[in-house]
Amino acid sequence: MGRILVVEFDEQDETAFDEILSVLRCHPAFERLRVSSNATSDAVLELPGIEIYPDRRKVFRGRQEINLTAKEFDLLYLLVANKGTVLTYEQIYEKVWGVEGLGNESNAVGCHIRNLREKLNAVSPDSVFTIRCVREVGYCLDVNASKLPSQ
Repeated sequence: MGRILVVEFDEQDETAFDEILSVLRCHPAFERLRVSSNATSDAVLELPGIEIYPDRRKVFRGRQEINLTAKEFDLLYLLVANKGTVLTYEQIYEKVWGVEGLGNESNAVGCHIRNLREKLNAVSPDSVFTIRCVREVGYCLDVNASKLPSQ
């Protein structure tokens, strides 16, 4: 099982933060998920190549906005928040639609995932993200470490 480290630094501690980050960057399996917030902007969920603004319900690749429907945004946000974890059709349906499934969750989820993939690929065909289908189980958001930019 992996470990999670949550660290908060004040601006005057920037040197210590940079030193810690430089040590962590030496490990190829290290993944960074950053949530940032300041007085002039909303909170941002950042992964390599994508920025999600939960309060504004907007997603950006670079400076280009990816226009998503409400369900597509909720799906992406759920998958990113659970990156690397396989979520079942039922789990996804209950979280995104807010109701218990009646047995046809895989069709509804699959249709929205297909649309989400098309929109993400239209903006970034060489994305480091893959929404992987686990047949007869659900979906998982994977990050391809070989496509990550060198740090």
